[in-house]
Amino acid sequence: MPIVRVEMFEGRDNETKRELVQALTREMVRVTGCKEASVSIVITDISKDNWGVGGEIARLKYPD
Repeated sequence: MPIVRVEMFEGRDNETKRELVQALTREMVRVTGCKEASVSIVITDISKDNWGVGGEIARLKYPD
């Protein structure tokens, strides 16, 4: 059972996440030959306040 984990900044809407889940599932099936029903996608939304990039808090580097 393949599991794909995605960590990204919070703020994307459910339609965007749905499209991402569909695309990742489709590609996992294409590349590995597994069954679609066996693919799990886990999306973790992370606040920019809890993510560091290049030695800085992401909120400071990428303000909204």
